[in-house]
Amino acid sequence: MDKVFIVYIMASRKNGTLYVGVSGDPEVRIWQHKNNWFEGFTKRYGVKRLVWYEVHEDAEAAIRREKRLKEWHRAWKIRLIEARNPDWRDLYPEVTGER
Repeated sequence: MDKVFIVYIMASRKNGTLYVGVSGDPEVRIWQHKNNWFEGFTKRYGVKRLVWYEVHEDAEAAIRREKRLKEWHRAWKIRLIEARNPDWRDLYPEVTGER
């Protein structure tokens, strides 16, 4: 299987603190956020819920998309999340294949 990269948005709760990231090992990286593996923003603000993600086959494209999303206004990010995930449920099981 070819390597995939995801651009993702995590939240502390519905309409809570948002974090935008990118990863080439999404299952592990999201687990790290959820379990406070590293000191930093997501641990400090309790950002543990994967609420949106987008799959890319190319690392450079994923990084470009992440940088663009980080520049977006908060309202735009919320609309993006709610278009796919209006209840702000945790999408981590989709990433791990647990559904």
